[in-house]
Amino acid sequence: MVELRKRREAPPSDGPQPPSKKPTPVTKSESKAQPSEAASPSANGTGMATTISVGDFIDLNGFGGDIETQDGEKTNLKKLVEDSKNGVVLFTYPKASTPGCTTQACLFRDQYTPLTVTGYSIFGLSTDSPKSNTTFKTKQNLPYTLLCDPSATLISAIGMKKAPKGTTRGVFVISKHGKVEAAEPGGPAATVDVVRKLVQNAGAPFGEDGGSVTETKAEVEETQKDSEADKEEPQDATNASDGTTNKVEEAEVAAQVADTAEKLDGDAVV
Repeated sequence: MVELRKRREAPPSDGPQPPSKKPTPVTKSESKAQPSEAASPSANGTGMATTISVGDFIDLNGFGGDIETQDGEKTNLKKLVEDSKNGVVLFTYPKASTPGCTTQACLFRDQYTPLTVTGYSIFGLSTDSPKSNTTFKTKQNLPYTLLCDPSATLISAIGMKKAPKGTTRGVFVISKHGKVEAAEPGGPAATVDVVRKLVQNAGAPFGEDGGSVTETKAEVEETQKDSEADKEEPQDATNASDGTTNKVEEAEVAAQVADTAEKLDGDAVV
């Protein structure tokens, strides 16, 4: 008689377990440990922080990326600073040829000479195209170059980008040695005042109307010269009058002498 043996059951497989109905909770500490992509953007292309403070020294190598002038010439902040005599002023504006931006650009235009007396090079900066900025510059007769930053790389680097795609009106000033001397938002007149105060602190005086004192003195000297010329004109007229009077008197004496001579000649003939 054959004995039948009972087959052993196979051990349970190590296959994947069915997913738990409740997800594993994540603790607050674990969620903070995971950095988000938006927490450390590299707006300037160098990995540097985009927060700019007055007094900071900036490594200008690659800072802000490449931009172009209204004429389409490629440039960057490092080159602009190197080409300047004493530093660079960038005033940012949202959109060319709009009322507020026109006011701001014209204020920098009207005070261009006193604002650049210490060696600053002034530039307007926006996301506008070269064509738009060329029209803006030509129509308003602006004496400085307008910079085009359509990707807002430089605008972001100096802290003037407005989310999501706008530009904050403001002013950024950097010295020849890379030191941040101003970086703040402001209205059209306020941005000009920031630069004016920097120029004054550097020892260049301004007149009460915002013009330089040197220009005011020149105007005063010109006025004084005109006043002196006006005073001399009546004297010349008086001298001319006296000369005419003397000539008339001489003529009258000569006539009397001639009459006397004629009488004497007549008496001699008789």
